[in-house]
Amino acid sequence: MPASAAGAQGRARGSAIGPYTVLRELDDEPSGIPVPERRFIGRSADGDRTVLIGVPLPGADSGRFLAEAADSRYLLGPWASPAAEVAAAGDDPWHARPYVPVLPLPAALTVHGGPLPERTVRALGAALVETLVIGHGQGLAHAGVSPAAVLLAADGPRLTCFGAVRAAAGDGAPRSGLPGLESGSLPPEQATGGRPHPAGDVYALGATLAYAATGHTVPERDELPAALRSVVTACLSREPAARPRPAELLDLLTADGPPAPASGPPHSATLPDADGGPAGRAAALLAPGWLPGRIIAALARQSAGLLAADLPVPPAPQD
Repeated sequence: MPASAAGAQGRARGSAIGPYTVLRELDDEPSGIPVPERRFIGRSADGDRTVLIGVPLPGADSGRFLAEAADSRYLLGPWASPAAEVAAAGDDPWHARPYVPVLPLPAALTVHGGPLPERTVRALGAALVETLVIGHGQGLAHAGVSPAAVLLAADGPRLTCFGAVRAAAGDGAPRSGLPGLESGSLPPEQATGGRPHPAGDVYALGATLAYAATGHTVPERDELPAALRSVVTACLSREPAARPRPAELLDLLTADGPPAPASGPPHSATLPDADGGPAGRAAALLAPGWLPGRIIAALARQSAGLLAADLPVPPAPQD
């Protein structure tokens, strides 16, 4: 096992990852949902910057992990979550992005006490589809959509874990059962080693929305809310060609929201406006009240706890 991976097993409050000190783990809820990387909240030594940090799982290929983190820096859109910093070559692998109060989707279901309301699932789906539309327009397949990849913030979700499928194993190698990959979210063609492509992101999106609405990624059709049933089951088609295009999904998920643009290519989407704010159709669904109150309260507690947290004093070196 690489030394960096072995060290990741024992991360604790006060340990260092790159230039940051760990304040806490992000994924501390016993959901049983695999996470493709270990994630922490950390702070710079001067106390000025708080960040979300990712490190590879024990035994993972550090080179592939860092390559996918570096590629994520090109992602656009208000709900994408690109890495802002990546470890230098030769250093222990890590990447970081600015901190906002977030809960991983599995933790949010735990806090809420079960599956999320239809309004929340629909808004979540619209934001994730917008993110995929923009990425696919850049020629990028996300290849990492899963429940654990989705972080919920008060203003909307953040889609993380870019390239988790590619990082887990190269094309041609079976990926089914690999650590960190949630089996229900893994498109069948990628589970057997196929190259990730946009249609695979649609399958993974369907599984993620199924999880948000029912608590698991492979529900029976009747378990899904009636208004979302046809959308989710279409995404989960085993045949890639039978899955809907992301732009079609955006129309379905925002059917009661603002009208679709009058023209534009099938994979077009509205980019953030000049001030960096979301200008796409998902924004209308992410109005106040889109998240249940218990989740909002948990986000507030997380933020308050970190604001009050002092940097742990590192242990003195042993002679």
